[in-house]
Amino acid sequence: MRTLPSFSSKAFFAPMAGVSDPALRLICKELGAGLVVTEFTNIHAIIARDKTGDIQEFIEFSDQERPLSVQLFGSDLDALRKAIKIVEPYFEIIDYNMGCPAPHITEQMACSALLQHPDLTRQIFRTMVAATDKPVTVKIRAGVDKPDKYLEIGKIAEEEGITMITLHPRTVKQGYAGKADWSLIKKLKQEVAIPICGNGDVRTPEDAKKMLDETGCDYVMIGRAAAQDPYLFAKINHYLDKGHYFEISPRKRLDLFFRYLEYTAKYPTIKPANLRMQAMNFSKGLPGSKELRGRLLNAKDRDAMRETMRWFYDSFKD
Repeated sequence: MRTLPSFSSKAFFAPMAGVSDPALRLICKELGAGLVVTEFTNIHAIIARDKTGDIQEFIEFSDQERPLSVQLFGSDLDALRKAIKIVEPYFEIIDYNMGCPAPHITEQMACSALLQHPDLTRQIFRTMVAATDKPVTVKIRAGVDKPDKYLEIGKIAEEEGITMITLHPRTVKQGYAGKADWSLIKKLKQEVAIPICGNGDVRTPEDAKKMLDETGCDYVMIGRAAAQDPYLFAKINHYLDKGHYFEISPRKRLDLFFRYLEYTAKYPTIKPANLRMQAMNFSKGLPGSKELRGRLLNAKDRDAMRETMRWFYDSFKD
């Protein structure tokens, strides 16, 4: 049985397309995320772009993020095998996306569309495990229209040698609306022997502990809340260890944007739109953030965004 690498924390940072870029992942790692995962990548794109000979041309990452998981999607078995051979030397974990509900992805017979095709899913898992010696993990949803597929897919995953399952207990139809049904995480944990990571509606340290306690899951994965406040990882770790946690001042939280800005200089794919989005994320909920958003819309480049965020930063006292 393949084993997962050692993690410094039970709290993981979720992969999110257009959000969890290498600069943000590194900040989350520095603030206590036990695992970070790349944005999902199409297996056909990996094969097509491998001709450059430099994986950083199409999947950007840094060694400081380790242990690091690469997330793939796509259902062509031959292409999947080839893509794994290309990426496996660079990552500790190979993750497979069966959770994304976006129609332009599911129309490709990929991600959450596969929940309706257990036989093909079994072939995919078998192909992945046979193609690498690295741990293979999978991220799934509860089902398409109702929560009726996660147990079947979970058992297939265990039978085919998958090392860990992350369950987001919403249906594809729900998208990100409604409430994540944590009881489904508990049921999956009771049905399979491999590690389970729970995902969905963890916004505070109390939420993280509650999910761990109520479901028995081994880890928790956090997406949007951590993207807005990466200090959430430090808070969770402190809360799980000490039973309490610290509050972060507005200036300390905004300091993260300037660190993020510094890190992004190394990655040409991170565009001004990404910087603007992250500036809005790090400032969300702070006094004056509505005015800031208006100013950020007029900030067209890195220097203008730095200047705008400096103005906002200076509006707070130490």
